Amino acid sequence: MSTEDSRLNNDTAAPASATAAVLVRSEGVPEGTKRIRGYDFEDGVDYNKLLGSYMTTGFQATSFGQAVDIVNKMRQWRLSDEPVTKNDSNEERDPEYRRNVKCKIFLGYTSNLVSSGIRETIKYLAKNRMIDVLVSTAGGVEEDFIRCIAPTYLGDFNLQGRTLRSKGLNRIGNIIVPNDNYCKFEDWILPIFDQALKEQQENGVVWTPSKLIHRLGKEIDHPDSIYYWAYKNNIPVYCPALTDGSLGDMLYFHSYRSPGLVLDVIQDIRAINNEAVFAKKTGMIILGGGLVKHHICNANLMRNGADFAVFVNTAQEFDGSDAGARPDEAVSWGKIKADADSVKVYADASLVFPLLVAQTFAKSS
Repeated sequence: MSTEDSRLNNDTAAPASATAAVLVRSEGVPEGTKRIRGYDFEDGVDYNKLLGSYMTTGFQATSFGQAVDIVNKMRQWRLSDEPVTKNDSNEERDPEYRRNVKCKIFLGYTSNLVSSGIRETIKYLAKNRMIDVLVSTAGGVEEDFIRCIAPTYLGDFNLQGRTLRSKGLNRIGNIIVPNDNYCKFEDWILPIFDQALKEQQENGVVWTPSKLIHRLGKEIDHPDSIYYWAYKNNIPVYCPALTDGSLGDMLYFHSYRSPGLVLDVIQDIRAINNEAVFAKKTGMIILGGGLVKHHICNANLMRNGADFAVFVNTAQEFDGSDAGARPDEAVSWGKIKADADSVKVYADASLVFPLLVAQTFAKSS
């Protein structure tokens, strides 16, 4: 019998090389490390405990749990938590003043979320003044007003574009917006543009996107509107690409009907950057990517980074997009502080954001 045959027939011990490869001894896990444990439905259904268990569930559930923790830290921080420094002014040394200085919270969101039921969650935050600065796209502004004027409907992802077009229906994922809604929007907004142009010509008013949104929030005068409550609570709303949507279409038509209306974007970039620069602490909650994500992050670059950051989107980083970038990439640019609390939740915001608000802002309303 050959040596090889002898080795194959000897089954009294596993090969030493296999044992060494598989049975590697572990180092001790640091004391206090959380153990993986999900929710036990034997205890009944307790949604607070269920969502609380996400922190130790693993995967994106744990990222959600971290997001809850970070948002609560944003909300709870006060200047009184920090030691007084030699650079503090007399006012900043006052204990009462320090107890009332809060973290400035920036909330950014893409237009599709305002077309969806997430609009009502954002409206809740604006109505109760739980956030300090809003940033959205043109669609994220106009869709709020349009939904005050006419309803948006539930459709299906599989509805055919050609058929919908022939019926004057627009599809946003599985949401349907009749084209008549935009016609009604035009009827509502063009007279407001007329008045804005008159004030510009006769009173020297310099309009910016944020000032125009503020006026539109006043004019809509509707309790379902995000921007009505932003107007009422004096929450600034920044939209650097206000022309990229139906609002841009309306401004285009108005430029033929009554030429001359001007929007100054430079005033707004100064304003949003100063929101960050002069804040003692800043937090970012950004739903989706693209313009809104970068606009908030870039404003926080002006102060060498935000102190807290929560990103919620489904984008991946392999293509180098800003939408897909994880918080650590923003650290490299100085848009998030190196020692900040930050997390990215890889999930659809329509699923995650109401749950996040339920575990944070809504708990103390």
